[in-house]
Amino acid sequence: MTRPPTAAQRRVIESADPVTGRLRVGTEAQLAALVKRGLAFRHPRPPHDHFLTPAGHRTREAVTAPAEPAAPDDTGVFAARVGGEEQPPEASPARVRQVHSAWQGLVELRRMTNPDGATDRPCGWERGHLVRAAALALEAAGHHPAGPDGDGYRVRATPQPEAVAVYAPDAEALRGCAATLEKAGWQTGEHTEPRTRAHYVLASPRRA
Repeated sequence: MTRPPTAAQRRVIESADPVTGRLRVGTEAQLAALVKRGLAFRHPRPPHDHFLTPAGHRTREAVTAPAEPAAPDDTGVFAARVGGEEQPPEASPARVRQVHSAWQGLVELRRMTNPDGATDRPCGWERGHLVRAAALALEAAGHHPAGPDGDGYRVRATPQPEAVAVYAPDAEALRGCAATLEKAGWQTGEHTEPRTRAHYVLASPRRA
């Protein structure tokens, strides 16, 4: 049976960035021990930081489960505002810091996982979590997400592969959302729903 992490190792695992899994603390001996146990790996590119493996992420979720983040999704981890949530997280300086940290973590994830280390276009995780990824780009850029009854952006899944629909209360806000997504490495195009005549932006992660 696998021996559970020591208290010191749990503290190192708990310090990991929730998005990228980068370990922020730990001695060389502690990090080497986590690598040996398959809970972390040393990145081959400088500065050779250590990151959690999938097993390490599962361990971290178990360690941090009692202290649920302010904006959890169904997996218990941070989630950006997609707009229209019935119980949105409270707007606060702490929320701003969470969003900023998550965006910086996602940029680092791009550097780690894109074959050429590019940070100007989405990575595989974003293509697997389209709505959350687009919402994070928008919220991190300061766009206002819709509340239960209020105006703001809304990001929704679409039947099209690798595409999300973004709605906004007016043309100016919609153009602003499109510009933000393009800057974040997404391709966008404005469309109109045939039945409702509502305008929306269709956005897809750019590949090159």
